Amino acid sequence: MNEEIYENSQSEDEVLPPVGPKTALVSIIGRPSAGKSTFLNTASGEKISIVSSIPQTTRNAIRGIVNTSYGQIVFVDTPGLHLSDKKMNLKLTSIAEEQIADSDVILYIIDATRDHGEEEELIAALAKPHQDKLVIAINKTEDPHADIEAARFFVNTNFDNFPQERLISMSAKEDQNINDVLKAIYDLSPEAPHLYPEEFYTDQEVEFRISEIIREQAINRLKQELPHAIYIDIQDMVMAKQNLLKVRAFICVEKESQKGIVIGKGASMIKEIRVESIKECRKIFPYRVDIDLQVKVNKNWRQKDFVLNKILKS
Repeated sequence: MNEEIYENSQSEDEVLPPVGPKTALVSIIGRPSAGKSTFLNTASGEKISIVSSIPQTTRNAIRGIVNTSYGQIVFVDTPGLHLSDKKMNLKLTSIAEEQIADSDVILYIIDATRDHGEEEELIAALAKPHQDKLVIAINKTEDPHADIEAARFFVNTNFDNFPQERLISMSAKEDQNINDVLKAIYDLSPEAPHLYPEEFYTDQEVEFRISEIIREQAINRLKQELPHAIYIDIQDMVMAKQNLLKVRAFICVEKESQKGIVIGKGASMIKEIRVESIKECRKIFPYRVDIDLQVKVNKNWRQKDFVLNKILKS
């Protein structure tokens, strides 16, 4: 079942304001766990990108669509940029760099609760040549450990005469100053035809959304290195009845020893992942989703190009 299925983020009875003429493809960049996915979900008003405290949860360029009276913004949530020469991390960085080059506007999210070291300087260096289309949001201002002034100092040190109206403090988690960020993005956006119908809030295929839901439920229950050692393989999707989508999926791990951890004692872990994944699907899709979930081993898959090319897409 490969056809694309889209979900309407508005009820049929809701009257939408006229959508303005501006359209922009906007890449969201930042360090792992800076709050990029949380911002995307908050701005879109829908669950677009999975969220976890595990760094580098996002592996693909995830699109979320915002329509307002100003126009249409197509956000692309890129993988968190991370200092590493491992094959998978290099692939993730390549995806982010491609999106930066192709976007109309770049939203750079800085975590105000963390020190700004070499990793942050790397991202700033990637963004600096595109300063004319850059908006910077200092995130997590609701956190008592946030140091907003230190973040502003970092920006003003690394970017020459950066326009202060495009440097905005926000809390994606608490939905504070999100509209200010959107307004700054619209100010940089060109007038152009919309890329999607107004009722769309994402262009993700159903297969991808379900695999991400399963991965989210798995990584939030697994510890240490294991969240990075799994990927989801959807084997089969069939609309068995008018209102029931049956899915057969595997959680793939790298080592035989990891298989038992994912299954859990008495199959308790995989059962919990399956049940919670089905619950999350109910919140998103207008039909029921039943998931047959199993675990299999694909040894050292993070070093295999054909696997990385399949699961990491820009």
